Amino acid sequence: MQYRKFGKLDWHASALGFGCMRLPTLDGKPLSGNINEDESIRMIRYAIDHGVNYIDTAYPYHDKNSEIITGKALKDGYREKVKVATKSPVWGISKTEDFDKYLNRQLEKLQTDQIDFYLFHGLDKKRWDNVVLKLNLLERAESALRDGKIGYLGFSFHDRYEVFQEIIDGYNGWTFCQIQYNYMDIEHQAGSKGLRYAASKGLAVVIMEPLLGGRLANPPATVLDVFKGHGERTPVDWALQWVWNQPEVSLLLSGMSTMRQVEENILSANKSGTGSMGAEELEVIQKARAKYKEMTLIPCTKCGYCLPCPNGVNIPRNIKLFNDGFTYGDVETCRSIYANFMAAANRAVACIQCKECEEKCPQKIIISEWMPKAHAVLGEGKPY
Repeated sequence: MQYRKFGKLDWHASALGFGCMRLPTLDGKPLSGNINEDESIRMIRYAIDHGVNYIDTAYPYHDKNSEIITGKALKDGYREKVKVATKSPVWGISKTEDFDKYLNRQLEKLQTDQIDFYLFHGLDKKRWDNVVLKLNLLERAESALRDGKIGYLGFSFHDRYEVFQEIIDGYNGWTFCQIQYNYMDIEHQAGSKGLRYAASKGLAVVIMEPLLGGRLANPPATVLDVFKGHGERTPVDWALQWVWNQPEVSLLLSGMSTMRQVEENILSANKSGTGSMGAEELEVIQKARAKYKEMTLIPCTKCGYCLPCPNGVNIPRNIKLFNDGFTYGDVETCRSIYANFMAAANRAVACIQCKECEEKCPQKIIISEWMPKAHAVLGEGKPY
């Protein structure tokens, strides 16, 4: 296993971290609470036995059962071999004391006296302003640090770069952060700019979704053709090595569902390293990225000039979900996000075709025509 410096800490993290969000299930339904306990424990312990020293979970994963299984996996001496990370469910906190309620429950589920790395989960502008700051949760977290219930404080993030920088600059006590990042997300959310900014501030940067939720693991034929003729490296290894190639990355998390995935990812991690990809290999990644972009239906650059919509539609996000479902051949995931993680008022269905956005769009996209099509696919289950 290769190890990398973790921000300012005098500790090195394994290049690969085990993400406990996609453990194997008995009912075959990804993310369900019916976890295959024996196989999950076997996988986690195999990873630790082969050098993984960072285990990541969260309160809501697998219908709130992931932390329980993680705690069981870390018995029999395994807890002492790793650092454990889990996350405070910010969306469920309505009063300040809720922070401690969740933390104490998580300590119990994980069967530990201290959570090494504790994150505010899924911060965006609203959760930062209306929950973390408004309810003084940073003070609560600092109290937990003093009491030894948590070792270090960080946050995971899903919003624009400007918000990411605001959160980093808004508190001096961050040790680390966790961002979505892969070779297709260099300009999405925190992006490459956020990765470099966080590292410049001395924060360790943990990468989630290095395979874009598994989408980069099974690319279409046009992308596979780009990789052909450049060795026996799999699409998964191409994606992971691209992330590890960057010196600002402290570790990447993989949510593994099978023992084979664990074994293959450990082999990849063993040969990882900063600057290990040459110019020719980086050009291959650029070509793969370009092929994916060629499969984009709506030429949106996510500039945001179309906002605010007078009717509240989150135009760029609707377009991204619509595009992603087509580009990556994974429309079901996009439909799930549309239904479960977007407010009804922000969905494409709320568009009234006023065309105010079209006057502002630099790409001259006919948004009033695309929004009904997006809702038909994402909200009504119709084909593209």
